[in-house]
Amino acid sequence: MSKGLLQAFQPQPIVELKKQDKSRIETILAYGDRLLVGLSTGNLRIYRINEDAHSIKAGSAGEADNVSSVSEESLVELRREVERFTKRPSQQLAVIKEANVLVSLSDGYVSFHDLQTFELSERLEITKGASAFATISSVVKDDATDMMTIQSHLAVAAKRKILLWSWQEMELNGTPIELALSAPIKTLAWLTRTQIVAGMDPGFVLIDIESRESMDINRPAAAGEVSGEQGTRFGAVNTSGMSYVGMSSWVPKPMMSKLANDEMLLAKDVNTLFIDPDGNTLDKRQIPWAAAPDAIGYSYPYVLCLQPRSNGTLEIRSPDTMSLLQSINLPGVNNLHVPQPNISLAHAGKGFLVSNERCIWRMNAIGYDAQIKDLTERANFDEAISLLGLLEDTLLDDKIGRIREVKVQKARHLFFQQKYAAAMELFTEASAVPQQVISLFPKSIAGDLSNFPEDGPVTRTQGQATSASNSPSKKQKRQSNTPRKKNSAEPETSSMKSAVKASSDSDDVGHPAILEGKDLQIAVSQLLNYLPQIRVEIQRYLNFDGTLKDAPLTHQNTGSNEDPPFARIVPRPLSQEPDWQQALVDTATAVDTTLFRAYMFAQPRLATSLFRLANFCDPEVVENKLYESKRYADLINFLQGKKRHEQALELLQKLGKNDAEDVEPALRGPRRTVEYLRELPFELIGIILRFSRWPLEVDEDMGMQIFVSETINAENLPRGEVLSFLNGIKGRLALRYLEHVIEEWGDTDSDVHEALIHLYLKEFHLAKQQQNDAANDELQSKLETFLQKSTHYDPRHVFHSIPEDDPSFFECRAILHGRLNEHLKALRLYVFALHDPEKAEAYCNAVYAAQHAHKSEKLSDPDSTKSIYTTLLALYLDPPAPEKRDLDSALDLLSRHGSRLPALTTLDFLPPDLSIAKLHAYFQGRMRTANTLARESAVLRSISTVAKSIADIDVHIGEEGYDEKGRRIKGDDVRRGNSRRVELTNERMCAVCHSRLGRAVVRIWPNGEVRHYGCGEGRRLGERASISS
Repeated sequence: MSKGLLQAFQPQPIVELKKQDKSRIETILAYGDRLLVGLSTGNLRIYRINEDAHSIKAGSAGEADNVSSVSEESLVELRREVERFTKRPSQQLAVIKEANVLVSLSDGYVSFHDLQTFELSERLEITKGASAFATISSVVKDDATDMMTIQSHLAVAAKRKILLWSWQEMELNGTPIELALSAPIKTLAWLTRTQIVAGMDPGFVLIDIESRESMDINRPAAAGEVSGEQGTRFGAVNTSGMSYVGMSSWVPKPMMSKLANDEMLLAKDVNTLFIDPDGNTLDKRQIPWAAAPDAIGYSYPYVLCLQPRSNGTLEIRSPDTMSLLQSINLPGVNNLHVPQPNISLAHAGKGFLVSNERCIWRMNAIGYDAQIKDLTERANFDEAISLLGLLEDTLLDDKIGRIREVKVQKARHLFFQQKYAAAMELFTEASAVPQQVISLFPKSIAGDLSNFPEDGPVTRTQGQATSASNSPSKKQKRQSNTPRKKNSAEPETSSMKSAVKASSDSDDVGHPAILEGKDLQIAVSQLLNYLPQIRVEIQRYLNFDGTLKDAPLTHQNTGSNEDPPFARIVPRPLSQEPDWQQALVDTATAVDTTLFRAYMFAQPRLATSLFRLANFCDPEVVENKLYESKRYADLINFLQGKKRHEQALELLQKLGKNDAEDVEPALRGPRRTVEYLRELPFELIGIILRFSRWPLEVDEDMGMQIFVSETINAENLPRGEVLSFLNGIKGRLALRYLEHVIEEWGDTDSDVHEALIHLYLKEFHLAKQQQNDAANDELQSKLETFLQKSTHYDPRHVFHSIPEDDPSFFECRAILHGRLNEHLKALRLYVFALHDPEKAEAYCNAVYAAQHAHKSEKLSDPDSTKSIYTTLLALYLDPPAPEKRDLDSALDLLSRHGSRLPALTTLDFLPPDLSIAKLHAYFQGRMRTANTLARESAVLRSISTVAKSIADIDVHIGEEGYDEKGRRIKGDDVRRGNSRRVELTNERMCAVCHSRLGRAVVRIWPNGEVRHYGCGEGRRLGERASISS
């Protein structure tokens, strides 16, 4: 009878003594297809094992049952029985196959037998009193031949000595080696090729056969002992091992078994210890045996234990968790044999042998896939994960994927047990596909991904929960609600159902079909911890525009089936050429959308931080949810982030014109619309113009901020389209826009400048029709100022737009004549049309300043050039008919600007009867100008003389130099100019060839260095040196 967490081995009787056979089974040995059985009579039976007859397909318990019904004769075949193999019953058998030797222990002696004939070759008298032996064979490199050879060792425990025999291939190496210990040896086992462990009553000892050094194996220091103090020897006899008064003493037998990775399990009584190849204690807890075992062993990857014969139980445990995985009741079983090698992959899945006095069972290993499935179906997920970790990669298909799958199943199980925090942590650790996690939540959180039925929760009992999970109608409903769920999730679902059913026996608590109330709140709060981590993981591979940060791997461009690094967090596409990019985008959409729903359910305030940034939320879900909750501001931010500008602006327009109480004050009016439009790029000019009309109609100043704000977007808007749009609404808006474009942004386009002039004229005529004098004066002043300041328009184009007979535009025409250098026409307008001598004089000043702006600061002779003031003076003194002469204005002009007028021309214009006294100011200005010119010439002559003297000194003497730090070098320290000289001595060397200059032809460079004339490289060096100096 077998019970436990799983079915790892299936017992199968292969040898059973007949009733008339009075002998008993004492020892067994299996190697190859041979089974040796030592009997109590001293005989040895040799059986041949039929591998085909007893083989069991991995994981098929049904087939194991079929095998057990096969007749014993078909499983094993008795080939021979050697009578009187030993005088007394054999206690132990072993094979050294390379040396063709069968080793036996009987009656306290070790003997060698021929492996083919089983005849006694030699009885080792030196082993008298032997209690145990151990053999090992390994492949080593022979230093002499530099070839790989097989080396075998036999260690025999004889009282307090260990005797060692060695074989090199088939040759026995000399005499045995003796190693003495402090107490009688009870058991032996090889730890490595050069290390052996001996079990004695005082404890265990690790011996190195090469150095012949021994080391006691100590247990860790117990609690309460001094930190760092070495623990006592493990297995030492203490008061617990002594007898009661009047009873003989009993000392437990030390036992040991080698494990994988050169580790070893030591056992004495119910105490266990794990050690590494160096004899150091491993940090593992003790195996919780209820009673001291009769025998221990290791069959990859499990620890085996035979309970006392009275119990007759074989235990299979995990060396990782120490859990009892399987307990098999075999009456009277007292012998355990695991064929070598029992710790390597060669032994994986091959089973072992156990026996009692009358029967031998072969423990056939069930397939590892079936064992893992058995554990998961029983909801023993920790044991399944442990078993997967113990097994080598070659024994499983996709070991990492299997571990991940079991962890996901465990997380689901924890979730259904309402352990939400632990479940989410395990989902994260296992890199579960987010859709699988999301599907555990109701539709209000998971949407269409939810696996929950829609007909409400079921009764919280085991039977009803099971029936509900097996209901076909609900299963179909779950499938219809999750169209994007991958196919591989269905086995996980069925496994979870069996796990829930198995765990319900111990929990006695059903699982809710729908999360609700407080449970839902707790689950969602843990989901909010899980989803952001997955979101960060996705962002490592995916840009927010839906493109991969690295080029996706495809089967075509790689020639292999390699998956991208993010394949573990997305459902595997079913097509032959999977679209990994789309799969990742779908996962990102599911994660962000679920995260939004969770925020809205548990922490609505945090939802804003999600969609204000770039995200993959489903727009329809977010829009409907926010609109239902009247979170209009958040909805607008989300639509803006998703670039659904038209929809956002339509909503803003609707809310801005609505004064209802449920509309936030910040959304009433055009302000929020203006702020939104200001953030749009110039490429969306159509949307900007379309939705900017209503803010302009409500509030012109606020609406104009869309086009004249100091932002890059506003400055880059196509100005022609904006101008046409604003002009269609109101000319004043277009005028304001052009003024900002020219004055603030410095636009120099002639079309823009001329457009502004035409707008000024248009608005002026409109204001004049409305008899708005204030507006007329303002526009006229702006127009004249702009015509005066701007230089980026063509005056000839503007002339056609300005009326000739309107006095309001006389000054504008005068400005335009000035731009065309028609100074006479301009001055005539100022003098005769506007009758404004001050503006005429100001005009002359501006022209004169422009003419002399690029000339030297030296005063020029007014008699050598024609002056603009002469033209104005002529208009004053010799006006055309019917204008009258203006002598007063002419005298004012002469008094202020007489020095800028040529004397001869000026005197010719003056009337003969003009009093000299009236010209006093004129003559005074002329004389001052002449004196100023004379003094300026004298100053310039003096400055030139000084400059010439300095230049002569620099040529003859040399200018003072400066060192690299800017300090002046005195003339005594360096010779420059014509006084420069170089002294050639017999010791002077050429810096290029490093030979004496002697009487060779030399070349002296500007930096004072001397080189041979023929040193071409030196010539280049000298040139570079002179440049740097």
